Amino acid sequence: MLVVMRDHATPEEIAHVVDRLHEAGAEAHLSQGEVKTVIGVIGERELIYSLELEGFPGVSEVIRVLKAYKLVSREFQAEDSVIRVGGSQVGGGVLAVMAGPCSIESGEQMHTVARAVKAAGGTFLRGGAYKPRTSPYEFQGMGLEGLKLLREAGDEAGLPVVTELLDVRDADRVAEWADVLQVGARNMQNFMMLQELGRMKRPVLLKRGMSAKLEEVLAAAEYILKGGNRDVILCERGIRTFETYTRNTLDLAGVAALKSLTHLPVIVDPSHATGRRDLIAPMCRAAIATGADGIMVEVHPDPERARCDGPQSLDIPAFAAMMEALRPLAALEGKSL
Repeated sequence: MLVVMRDHATPEEIAHVVDRLHEAGAEAHLSQGEVKTVIGVIGERELIYSLELEGFPGVSEVIRVLKAYKLVSREFQAEDSVIRVGGSQVGGGVLAVMAGPCSIESGEQMHTVARAVKAAGGTFLRGGAYKPRTSPYEFQGMGLEGLKLLREAGDEAGLPVVTELLDVRDADRVAEWADVLQVGARNMQNFMMLQELGRMKRPVLLKRGMSAKLEEVLAAAEYILKGGNRDVILCERGIRTFETYTRNTLDLAGVAALKSLTHLPVIVDPSHATGRRDLIAPMCRAAIATGADGIMVEVHPDPERARCDGPQSLDIPAFAAMMEALRPLAALEGKSL
């Protein structure tokens, strides 16, 4: 349920509604704009309906929401959310660029990439310390040592860092070193992890599962917002279809749909979606034209020697050239890069 307050409702009127909801055992989540306040209500439906909130002072209307997601919906918050991390942001008038290697391999590698990402106009440094690999015999990442290297490189370059959280038991440890916690495709419906992230004070990058419907992506994000963490970024990284030429199928229609369904920022990962470095730049252009709030790309100093996902990684000159080519297109879409 959504309780829409009248324009310029007083703080006392809003507090009265919230207090009555709490007395009824419901959760109240506020979305406050300059003019209008919307209260998202979660709890026992019949009990909430019995309050007859339409008659409360300051209430404009009460909307019954039957969707599995409420707090992430445009009905709850019409304005786009902007996630600010240090001097960078996702959403608003800036195109976020998260770039770095699939896996952290050495301090030299990370510092080289971090400087290059910063110089080209990137806004976040990404890198994998814990790697989910299909085979148990493949490189699993450097773990805690990798996290420290990522942090050092990001600090030197002045970039916030993004890394994947694989196990809910490692959440606090990873949060000590990372600015943004990534939930990978395989963990999109790891509900224990989502609930834990909802209680944390770190922005979350939530990747779409490889077979997930848009409603399932939004419901997964709802877990995090329901826990109290409003800083969630959605990421389209391709879905599994019958096509085998590319690693996955990049669902750009899904990006446009998400932008209409939710106030959360949406970014695109063409590296994992295509698995081919020659398709990364075209898909970045397409993502910007579709309305994406940012891109996430894999960059490695020497992709041929990368321990993970070399074929879908750009080298540093290719990344710099792509960034230069994207600037005018971003400007056409009203975003700076």
